[in-house]
Amino acid sequence: MTAIPSLDLQKFVSGTRAQRHQFVADLGHAYEEIGFVAISGHYLTTALKDSLYEQIKAFFDLPEHIKKKYEIEGGGGQRGYTSFGKEHAKGKKQGDLKEFWHFGQYAEVIPELKPHYPSNVVVEEISTFNEVGKATFQALEKTAIVLLQAIALYLGLDAHYFDDFVATGNSILRPIHYPPIQAAPKNAERAAAHGDINLITLLMGAHGRGLQVLNKNNKWIDAVAGENELMVNVGDMLSRHTNNILKSTIHRVVNPPKALWGTSRYSVPFFMHPVATMPLNVLPQCIKAENPKKFDDITAGAFLHERLIDLGLIKS
Repeated sequence: MTAIPSLDLQKFVSGTRAQRHQFVADLGHAYEEIGFVAISGHYLTTALKDSLYEQIKAFFDLPEHIKKKYEIEGGGGQRGYTSFGKEHAKGKKQGDLKEFWHFGQYAEVIPELKPHYPSNVVVEEISTFNEVGKATFQALEKTAIVLLQAIALYLGLDAHYFDDFVATGNSILRPIHYPPIQAAPKNAERAAAHGDINLITLLMGAHGRGLQVLNKNNKWIDAVAGENELMVNVGDMLSRHTNNILKSTIHRVVNPPKALWGTSRYSVPFFMHPVATMPLNVLPQCIKAENPKKFDDITAGAFLHERLIDLGLIKS
């Protein structure tokens, strides 16, 4: 593929039987071929999206000492603020040229899962920041649950296979700010080439180009969502669970041309995570003679812990 396919989620939600089948087939094919698809007909309204961008710009414009008070020491960046340059891609030493915030799960979870769920952090200086963040989290979570139902059908599973794993999953909404570039970066990008950790990622249309995807021909192609589309990609957890049948594609955010160094870029991905106890063991139907089992058994929680160490967000 040389371009990201576009699909309308409402064909699956409220379409005819034939439209539902076609949506499932098209989604699965795209995820086998390139791992990314642009989705319209989702549950995030334009008004809510615009409101969130207003809120996150206001937060990232706060003085550094105020933002820093929302950075949780030893929290692995799982909630609240993570300052500029702290996170790096797996296998890289240079920090990415970004700062970000994390909103987490709002639903009540069973007691044994609570240690995996830090509390959400409340910003005192911006009265509606947390309210808008919560509404956006829930709209994207609802969208992701429906997409996983279509993915389950493509894999030959019950449509609701993922539901209980993700309904109170340790998902994260991450508003990101890529500040203006002050000087030529030394081997650093706004986000170095990486795969996402989670099941699927839903990316709100970023303010500014820069997202690129590495296709099967080892060529970087631009991934630009339409006005009312979400860019949705497979993460490493889902790729592992499907024995790499569904592709967790390497992607990056490149630095802008020098003429645009003085501009900020904002983007907001929603990382759909399951509960920590979900087994990511390779699905039996994804193991074939021509595609033998590639991954050891592991839980989602253990896998996440390993990856946070790789990213430099926790020590061990």
